[in-house]
Amino acid sequence: MINYMWKIPEMDDLVELYESVGWRAYTQNLPALEHATKHSTAVLSAYDGNQLVGLARVLTDETTILYLQDILVHPKLQRQGIGKNLIHKVCLQYETIRQKVLITDDTEKTKQFYESVGFNQLSHFGFIGFYHD
Repeated sequence: MINYMWKIPEMDDLVELYESVGWRAYTQNLPALEHATKHSTAVLSAYDGNQLVGLARVLTDETTILYLQDILVHPKLQRQGIGKNLIHKVCLQYETIRQKVLITDDTEKTKQFYESVGFNQLSHFGFIGFYHD
């Protein structure tokens, strides 16, 4: 049974989860990962027993916009509803916020997943997103 908790996981657990999904840009700079996680508005963690198996990291002004920064599920447990539950719980916790946005990879698998949990591509509304590096 997966348990969901609004808490920041231990660094070792965070690193293991981020590494498991191949997000090494985060794990190559551990002080930055720790800072980003601690300064997020909220972190929803999913545990299978004592093992961190999923995470949602949220940034929001708690009034008009919520940015879903990270959604991770350990590869061994993907396609079991953990990601959907993380997103559902985040959206429920912040249901009064009108705009919930995220940026993600442009793959069919990713598009299908986010559309299955109620997100729509910006292009469906005549919007466009911009990015500055």
